[in-house]
Amino acid sequence: MVEELIQHIKNKLLNNEEALTFDEACSLALVEEEYFLDLISLSYKVKTKYNKNGVYLCSIISAKTGACSEDCSFCAQSAHNKTPISSHQMIDPQSLLKSAKEVEGSGASEFCIVTSGRGPNKKTFRRVLDAVYLIRAHTNLGIGCSLGILTEEQARLLSKAGVNRYNHNLETSRSFFPNICTTHTYEERLRTAYLVKENGMELCCGGIFGIGESIEQRLQLAFELRELNPNLVPINFLNPRPGTALAKRSLLTPFEAIKIIALFRLILPRSILICAGGREVVLSNLQPLALLAGANALITGNYLTTPGLSPKQDLQMIRDLELPVLDYD
Repeated sequence: MVEELIQHIKNKLLNNEEALTFDEACSLALVEEEYFLDLISLSYKVKTKYNKNGVYLCSIISAKTGACSEDCSFCAQSAHNKTPISSHQMIDPQSLLKSAKEVEGSGASEFCIVTSGRGPNKKTFRRVLDAVYLIRAHTNLGIGCSLGILTEEQARLLSKAGVNRYNHNLETSRSFFPNICTTHTYEERLRTAYLVKENGMELCCGGIFGIGESIEQRLQLAFELRELNPNLVPINFLNPRPGTALAKRSLLTPFEAIKIIALFRLILPRSILICAGGREVVLSNLQPLALLAGANALITGNYLTTPGLSPKQDLQMIRDLELPVLDYD
């Protein structure tokens, strides 16, 4: 029965180029461990059919850290949580340029400026725009931003300045979202995602897993993302932070995490799937398996409040898999 299901999905995606249904995804999510490698093999074939062979690298910088007004239960930067982090105000544009040049030298082709908060105030937004102009003038990097909820005018100005991509994760499914945030709504997040697309920027939009959601809710998010059609989909895994509401949650197992990546690849065959925050602690020495299960991008270097692998380590992993490093178009 499972063999027939996998063969059916294989024909749909590889031969007929038809989309997976929600019921089919639910059935795949429940296959027994003995079929784990069959699932990964299928997701790898789908990745190579619909995407360039290789791995994209992106680096992010926390340009403004902490003191966020929003109450996202997983986030160390929320002022509602009691997490011991080092907060700082907006970094000046010249310092951001210096970081961007270092990132370019390490092999990444995308640099994303991230600020904490519900959305950027006038001073923060002005500094972001100044940094974007500097980075465009002095590097060949693609520039991304993740500044929270945007106004229509802010989206227009970011696009005009030359921001290639904007990150604004849905975080989790519509049905589970009220369990992780009460200070803004799922619909507000969607509105910013659509503003990004309407103003000509590529949308980077994904979620975080292991925050208490059900398997069905993980799949709901994947199908909600499919309707939104982002170019890039970050897949983050909860790395519980002290002082947050989710501090005592257990890590996902590596096999759970790999299955999430594989299922998202089958549901979103054409998107760039970014293996992002939490991968080091959740996947440990199975990180290369993520790239064989459907992920085709990595955030390299440190995250916003937690350390990651160095670009040198990630490049070695990619070389060991004999995959090329790709440039974002």
